[in-house]
Amino acid sequence: MQENLKRDIQLSALQTKIVVTLVYFDLFKFPLTIEEILKFSKISSNQKDNIQKELDELLTLNIVFPHGKYFSLIQAEPLEARREDGQKYAHSLMTKARKYSNIINSFPYVRSICISGSLSKGCVDEYGDIDYFIITEPQRLWVTRTLLIAFKKIFLLNRHKYFCVNYFVDTNHLEIPDKNIFTATELLTLIPMTGLDYYSKLMECNDWAHSYLPNLGVLKESEIPTKSNHTKKWMEHALSGSFGDKLDTLFMNLTIKKWKSKFKNLNEEALENAMRSRKYVSKHHPQQFQQLVLNKFNSNIALMEAKLKFNWHD
Repeated sequence: MQENLKRDIQLSALQTKIVVTLVYFDLFKFPLTIEEILKFSKISSNQKDNIQKELDELLTLNIVFPHGKYFSLIQAEPLEARREDGQKYAHSLMTKARKYSNIINSFPYVRSICISGSLSKGCVDEYGDIDYFIITEPQRLWVTRTLLIAFKKIFLLNRHKYFCVNYFVDTNHLEIPDKNIFTATELLTLIPMTGLDYYSKLMECNDWAHSYLPNLGVLKESEIPTKSNHTKKWMEHALSGSFGDKLDTLFMNLTIKKWKSKFKNLNEEALENAMRSRKYVSKHHPQQFQQLVLNKFNSNIALMEAKLKFNWHD
């Protein structure tokens, strides 16, 4: 945020949309190209040719700053180099993501795997993880989750850098209840790795996300080639019926009990938003990243509205 903005500047509607889009991505120090400004904004596609003109004026007014081919409201930091380095690292991580997606897909009741988080945006710093959004068979979500966590603890020595399995839903509950700019961005940038049919259903059930990002199309990636897995089929057969039902409920109850004890600092509302736990969903975000992002976004928008003449109503 710039402290020396003139207060008598009246932004046009198009400039307002550009600024609001940059405010959001500046939270991640992620500068955008002109094409990305259009993609991640509510700017009508027929106004694409006017973005450069409006950006030039914003540059002249020292509201927006260039970083090579990228643009940001941040002036001083070397954002171009940060983004370019992040893109190279993200490219190298995709090999790991494919490898571990294949491993995750071999577990019982896994029906679809998508890459989420920073890797799905194509830019990861050296401390970043590979985050997975996993769709499971109904009534077996907690069996699947528990087996994957056990694998991570035993065979990966609990290292989560390449194996961060923090969001599960089942095939009957694909609509995400949190409807905001953060979840819309996360949903529409998911990279499907396996189970394209279920990924397509996920997008259909969350068409509301396009009200936030109308220009962001659904990805159509090719699935990772997977072989028929007899062990997976055998385990699903062994865990079917009432035994599997009881085991799934047991794992859910034990996990919720553990989380309530471990995260006593979270009140009921925060626990629901960050650690939502039902038979059909498991969300493990104890740092409350979504709420932190939304709070900072709204705060920064308010600061910009105080400095410039525009009103933004999401």
